[in-house]
Amino acid sequence: MIEIKNLCKSFGDKEVLKDISAVFESGKTNLIIGQSGSGKTVLIKNLVGLLEPTGGEVLYDGRNFVAMDKKEKASLRREMGMIFQSAALFDSMTVLENVMFPLDMFSSMTLRERIHRARTCLDRVNLTGTDHKFPGELSGGMQKRVAIARAISLNPKYLFCDEPNSGLDPKTSLVIDQLLHSITHEFGITTIINTHDMNSVMGIGENIIFIYEGHKEWEGVSAQVMGSDNKRLTDFIFASDLLKKMRKAALEKGKTESFTL
Repeated sequence: MIEIKNLCKSFGDKEVLKDISAVFESGKTNLIIGQSGSGKTVLIKNLVGLLEPTGGEVLYDGRNFVAMDKKEKASLRREMGMIFQSAALFDSMTVLENVMFPLDMFSSMTLRERIHRARTCLDRVNLTGTDHKFPGELSGGMQKRVAIARAISLNPKYLFCDEPNSGLDPKTSLVIDQLLHSITHEFGITTIINTHDMNSVMGIGENIIFIYEGHKEWEGVSAQVMGSDNKRLTDFIFASDLLKKMRKAALEKGKTESFTL
């Protein structure tokens, strides 16, 4: 579990995060949603230590990350996995070498053990037999699955995903969503996903936080999204006129719960 308490972040006179408190639960897919510029990415960067909060606490199972020294933070980061928007694979490395990279850097395993672990992770994301391929030989969806395999190679307690469906078609996005969801439940990981994808919100949003202009505007689960009376949330979700008309029709028929994107 990750808990943030009264988290604030300013850049000079500009306050980007404003007194945010939230709990991200273990074994659940926790989603952060909001418009571009709302503060989602800054929030993620504060959680993983790429930025230092101006105020507040970030608690990893009760351990205050903000108050840790450099050595303690480095130790905790070994419990984190990260999936970047672009997959961020090394083009000059094979698929197997990409997945082994964190193991080479941070584990005390033998070479044989590292290879076995990497192949186990590739099997888990349905990429058996891709060991000797290079990222450029794979589709975008397959590259994202390699990134997931790499992120779970060290058995992380905490998994951070920055727009994991960016650039993917709807069918492939669904595959990535379901993979993240199943891995989260299987290993009891605290998974935090920064996303604009409303299909992800409705499909795997077990805990959703909506950020608006740097503060937490709304919190709930996917089943509560469509029926929310929070205007800022509904304006964000139903950004197009077509979706607004569809929602209006569903509400008139009393079928809000069955309306999906």
